[in-house]
Amino acid sequence: MTSFDDFDFAPSVRQGVRDAGYTTPTPVQAATLPHALKGIDVVGVAQTGTGKTAAFVLPILDYLVKEPSGGKRRPIRALVVTPTRELAIQVEEAIQTYGKATRLRSTTIYGGVGKGGQRTALRNGTDIVVATPGRLLDFVGTNEIDLSHVDVLVLDEADRMLDMGFIRDIRKIVAQAPEQRQTL
Repeated sequence: MTSFDDFDFAPSVRQGVRDAGYTTPTPVQAATLPHALKGIDVVGVAQTGTGKTAAFVLPILDYLVKEPSGGKRRPIRALVVTPTRELAIQVEEAIQTYGKATRLRSTTIYGGVGKGGQRTALRNGTDIVVATPGRLLDFVGTNEIDLSHVDVLVLDEADRMLDMGFIRDIRKIVAQAPEQRQTL
């Protein structure tokens, strides 16, 4: 793929790509997007700054726009797990940038801040949750987050999470999500 126009993005996602000023996919995007857009599990390895975040955010947005959940209550259908709050915030910013023309809602969940605002966002319904493992499991443990409707699970910087000792937390999170899902 030599252009973002080569991908069959939903019009609202295509608008987000254009608004971000993207025209040509990076090598990691060109290699992973065709598979991710088909719902195939993908592992992408590339240096920082090469566009990995867009390589998983764009397929999530495209899927959620093309396959709406219906109904008033918005179940969490995409979950992005990151090792740090800084990365969670960065991913959330990417979702807001690329998803600006969609009607999708996203929520960031991480420790070091009060739970009140995060709890309110969850109660209002959200399509995508970006979270650090500890705070996510806090909300799962109090039944404030239900991962049973997750269609796409992203383990962003999975190697780093494992290096940081999150293996047990990751196993708990994966066990909460449906077996039939896409993993990126």
